[in-house]
Amino acid sequence: MRNILVVVDMQKDFVDGALGTAEAQAIVPNVVKKIENFQGTIFVTYDTHFEDYLATAEGKKLPVEHCVKGTAGWELDANVAEALSTKEYTAVEKLTFGSVDLPFLIENAVGDEDFSVELVGLCTDICVVSNALVLKASFPEKKISVDASCCAGVTPDTHNHALSVMQMCQIDVTGV
Repeated sequence: MRNILVVVDMQKDFVDGALGTAEAQAIVPNVVKKIENFQGTIFVTYDTHFEDYLATAEGKKLPVEHCVKGTAGWELDANVAEALSTKEYTAVEKLTFGSVDLPFLIENAVGDEDFSVELVGLCTDICVVSNALVLKASFPEKKISVDASCCAGVTPDTHNHALSVMQMCQIDVTGV
């Protein structure tokens, strides 16, 4: 059984940058510990925007420039990057909330092996839930889980709502 960890958007802009929150900063030590202790295959997603972000559909609804490729805010949180520096991982740039490439990348990595997927990161209520649902739809018979102690939402309420949605869709929620 191959264990897969998906670290979702643990980028500076979501931790303590343009869209950072106290809750996001608070989970960093948990995410670092999870990475350090993890034995398996790791994928790391990067929310990736460009200079025209404010002209995009997302930018019109969330007019806060963030995670522009090549900026400091696009980079991983320094503590998360340090934890990953001793691990092999696959970086996955995504242009929207959920990565449609992630299921294919996982499939290619595991081949015929059985596997489970655990997700951690930011934001529970946008990118974590989107990726968890994409993965559950792609792999309905696989164990997909989210560690709530390693996730934070835009607000504590929307974090909890996203956890409920994932549970309703048969995604295991741990670390509550």
